[in-house]
Amino acid sequence: MSAGADSKGLADLPLAEIMRRAYQRHVLVPAFNIAYLPQVEPIAQTLKELDCFALLEVARPDIERFEATGYAAVAWEYERQADPAYVRLHQDHVPVIDEEQREVDWRPLIQEALDLGYDSVMLDGSRLPLEDNIAATKSVVEMAHPQAAVEGELGAVLGHEPGPLPPYEELFHSGRGFTDVEEADRFVRETGADWLSVAVGNVHGAISGAAKDREKVQARLNIEHLRGISDRVGVPLVLHGGTGIELSCVLEAVENGITKINIATAIRQPYEARLREGAGVESAQQAVAAVVAQHIEDYRIAGSAARLAAP
Repeated sequence: MSAGADSKGLADLPLAEIMRRAYQRHVLVPAFNIAYLPQVEPIAQTLKELDCFALLEVARPDIERFEATGYAAVAWEYERQADPAYVRLHQDHVPVIDEEQREVDWRPLIQEALDLGYDSVMLDGSRLPLEDNIAATKSVVEMAHPQAAVEGELGAVLGHEPGPLPPYEELFHSGRGFTDVEEADRFVRETGADWLSVAVGNVHGAISGAAKDREKVQARLNIEHLRGISDRVGVPLVLHGGTGIELSCVLEAVENGITKINIATAIRQPYEARLREGAGVESAQQAVAAVVAQHIEDYRIAGSAARLAAP
């Protein structure tokens, strides 16, 4: 039986179980942000060709600042193009308070994704006091389970706020915004969240103005701090802002709890560049496919679907 045939077993498994296996087996699951609907096809095809399991995800900035159009449009394109044995659909980064400090009416957004059949949803209450973040995330768990898995966030993954990012070395050495180990332990226990987005040196890429086209800051991770979180919480951990993190750090992080890594800038910028050059959508899709294939090679996850399908 081929690896592809083996992988078909994943189609019948809930995403929470797939991610649990990935966490236990130290298999990285990349999550690709859809800023433009034509990106779905090359991502889905590349994953199938390389027998790799991943997520397609869409966040509010993908809809509001780019051309993802809406949660329904991404879900429709996913249904057309994707095989659930290789890829599932995730609602990324629904904030309670957004990067411009505005309150967000988040509950209807979460409910919309659940009604559309998203396999997992994420509430970002990281700008709230701990007690309020726990309460809001717990309410999402009650909305979503058992239909969909839930991702929460604790700590401050900077980069989407207005204005320039503070010097990276200053951020890293100060540990500003890093997820607190004790708080992470309490958060997971009291919310029942399936996985947790953490801040351990990772930063988001810029999404507005001229900065959105610039090369992203090269980041690294505090592996010792990450290990401390993983040892306490015992659930899959997530790296937002995956583009630009030193590869050696990512590979070491997978051995210390990181199960999901979000990739947005790395596939968005080449897509946009091809369109600006007048090369057309097909050429832009080819650029996306090449980046996805390179990430799969770098992260050593070709064949991961078959590995996760095994009991």
